Amino acid sequence: MTLDQDKLDVLAEEVRKAGAFAFQKQADVRRTYKKDGSVLTEVDMAISHSLVSKIRSLFPGAAVISEEEETDASRDAEWTFILDPIDGTDVYSQGLPSFAVSLGLLDSNREPVGAYIEAPRFGIGTDEMSIRLDPGKRPLLNGKEIKVAGNKDDVTQVTTGSKAFRYFDFSSFTGKFRIFGSTIIHMLSPAVFSSIEASLTFSCYAWDIAASHAVLRSVGMDSVYADLTRLEYDDDFLYKKHPLKAPLYSGSEKGREALIKMLPPL
Repeated sequence: MTLDQDKLDVLAEEVRKAGAFAFQKQADVRRTYKKDGSVLTEVDMAISHSLVSKIRSLFPGAAVISEEEETDASRDAEWTFILDPIDGTDVYSQGLPSFAVSLGLLDSNREPVGAYIEAPRFGIGTDEMSIRLDPGKRPLLNGKEIKVAGNKDDVTQVTTGSKAFRYFDFSSFTGKFRIFGSTIIHMLSPAVFSSIEASLTFSCYAWDIAASHAVLRSVGMDSVYADLTRLEYDDDFLYKKHPLKAPLYSGSEKGREALIKMLPPL
């Protein structure tokens, strides 16, 4: 089944509106906590309800997985949408700009092939960073094709999460780290920022990475474990909502290999 282009246009606009809504509500957002201690806001829930409903109405045969609600997703669906209503809820709830609404798309082989990402306060020389990747097409950044700049094989700047010291051996790395507070933005960074070559990801879930993983693969990059095996979106990761089995290294092939040597897992 080919996804209808007009419906994808509607969906992309809905994600953009969700990002604008999150921006509008940020100043007055209320910070609460889930059972696992992670931060949750009323905005997360509102965006989840809205986008899950919209996806179901546009693509009734597709599966939908959301971080914030159970959705009875079919494991045999031809297309699977994976939603993080706000990636970076912790920084969002503190008023910081590095958060994103993220919607990834897997095909029938569970390969990441689509992405709709809206970071309304984290643009490159603009107010927002809006990314769209329709299946089979080139990725767009604010309406223009993403063209990767910089030497991604020579790793000197890396994006990662604030708890990376628990997962990697830093003793041989002499470069710089950038920490934004959003896994989606961290993982996406090598594709959109010229001076960031790679990223490290750990202890996260399918909704934290699916959209950015699709964008990376669309520009010739990928994400692998330290033994160079690829990430697979299996039942445990998708439907049982288990976290990653091990840390991931993202970037170009040579960049990933260099990063694994410089920053081996603990």
